[in-house]
Amino acid sequence: MLRRKLSTRGGAHPLGRAASPSSATASRVDPREFGLIAVLLILAAASWVFTSVQMSGMDMGTWTDPGPLGLFVITWVVMLSAMMFPSVAPMVVAYSRIHSHRRKTGRYAPPGSTPVFVAGYLITWTVFGVVAYLLYASVVSLVPWIFAPDQGGRYLAAGVILLAAAYQFTPAKNVALMKCRSPMDFILHRMRNGYGGALRMGVEHGAWCVACCWALMVALFALGVMSTGWMALVGAFIAGEKMLPWKRFANRAIAVALGVIALAVVFWPAPMSGGMVM
Repeated sequence: MLRRKLSTRGGAHPLGRAASPSSATASRVDPREFGLIAVLLILAAASWVFTSVQMSGMDMGTWTDPGPLGLFVITWVVMLSAMMFPSVAPMVVAYSRIHSHRRKTGRYAPPGSTPVFVAGYLITWTVFGVVAYLLYASVVSLVPWIFAPDQGGRYLAAGVILLAAAYQFTPAKNVALMKCRSPMDFILHRMRNGYGGALRMGVEHGAWCVACCWALMVALFALGVMSTGWMALVGAFIAGEKMLPWKRFANRAIAVALGVIALAVVFWPAPMSGGMVM
């Protein structure tokens, strides 16, 4: 009798103890989830097309000038949609699934919360992009020649890429990556009600994603943030380590690949600056 009372009480856990779907229910795929995944992939594809057109002819090798802040922010958000939506899809589906379960069990779950969750995720990454842009612009204003390839800029780029490779082996990377690879666990332990809760959860997940992938994104700045080829490669790295079943192998393989790229930037700068431009 006591166990039954505890199972129907919803205050202690964000979802209530009874809110956790059974394994059979959780494994049953709602057709609407396929629609949600399709929307994310379509948006990602559209973002790739827009980015390819927008950046055509803009890449000039390592440390490409990102342009004015306003243009950069627009381009950055579109880039994020293209690069991140495929890898964030499992988290978005998990959030949508839990909200659907809450509605079926009579709990508060307002419609349209999933897009708000995604918006929170993009807000976090947008803040990261703006901070990175301002740091880049500040360094250029103080030392205008530092990023020039003929003034050692490619060595600086190689050093940044090697830093990204080294970060792959750190405990901080491992913890953040585990958070990104456990969508249902993240949602169940951080569930908050309403649109404000959805936005906050999206921001929190974005923060974990930034903690996981910031070094790869900084490496993208070093390689040429206006190159859709490098964008595609870094996006594939991010998707691989988040979604492939072999977490340790994917993590180490990306570190090795970054090391090879760093060496290529130093010893074969011409092919590296032109070979990945799409």
